Amino acid sequence: MKHLIATAFFCATLPATAQEKLSVALDWTPNTNHVGLYVAQAKGWFEDAGLDVDILPYTDTSSGALVATGIAEFGILSAVGFHTQRATGADMTTVMAIVQHETGRLVFNGERDDIQRPADLDGMIYAGFGSAWEEALISTIIRNDGGKGVFDTVTLGTSAYEALANGRVDFTLEISTWEGVNSILLDRPQRAFRYADYGVPDQHTTLLGGNSTWLAANPDAARAFVQATQRGYEFAQNNPAQAADILIAETAGMLPNPALVHASMEALVAGGYLQEPGEPIGLIDDEKMESINRFLFDANILRDKNSQPLDTIPDVSTWFTNDYLAH
Repeated sequence: MKHLIATAFFCATLPATAQEKLSVALDWTPNTNHVGLYVAQAKGWFEDAGLDVDILPYTDTSSGALVATGIAEFGILSAVGFHTQRATGADMTTVMAIVQHETGRLVFNGERDDIQRPADLDGMIYAGFGSAWEEALISTIIRNDGGKGVFDTVTLGTSAYEALANGRVDFTLEISTWEGVNSILLDRPQRAFRYADYGVPDQHTTLLGGNSTWLAANPDAARAFVQATQRGYEFAQNNPAQAADILIAETAGMLPNPALVHASMEALVAGGYLQEPGEPIGLIDDEKMESINRFLFDANILRDKNSQPLDTIPDVSTWFTNDYLAH
């Protein structure tokens, strides 16, 4: 059962110790998934809460690893990355859902007539990013449409989108609210298959997580940070154009395409990705967490610290909390 909590209306965060220092690690280069952090920073809401917040740039070390080791108190995390790291015993707890629904989708050139359904992808070339999740995800989608789930993979990372555009590969995965929006701006027609239409559970694609040990020792600072961040995303939900301008300004040239940032913010809001109707910004849905946990467990993606598949499904209810949110 989803937690039933009334929509939050809040004007200020709870105070923490004056100018307590903490950091939050990004999961990628700055983009609209991070907008609430930059809005809260620019508006002075972290400072008002007694916090000196350092937004750490993306590095080769994952945000989850930085949080789990205590290098960063908080981090923006992909849902799948969080579950796989937490399964190994990583010292992390998620405290806020940045994105309420799956933003990923399987995409291909919209002008191709030979791809009409996922089963048509059997034997084709997938441009991938090198994770076990991709294999489980795509094979599930194809098999649930009656195919064999067999395809060739070339690992290209972000070069996948250029490879798709020039026809070197047949399909890839993208974030609809970023790469999908960009494909429209670039006039590259695409068609897509939604994961949930083919047996893959919906999920919070992006989460805010904290170091569990630090959270337990610093509940007031944690609550102050989470609620200031929550306020930043609420502002973005209600003022997407202003929030886009703030993100562009605060990242000092790291986002050279303002049209993409604005269009992405519009897509996040219009698609209902930042907030469920009647719920506060950031609420974590227990059913979503449990469903993706089951999917990853069944696919043998959840592994222990020795890289062995878990033999018992973990109790994901201990992996997240809504207690730090303003309700």
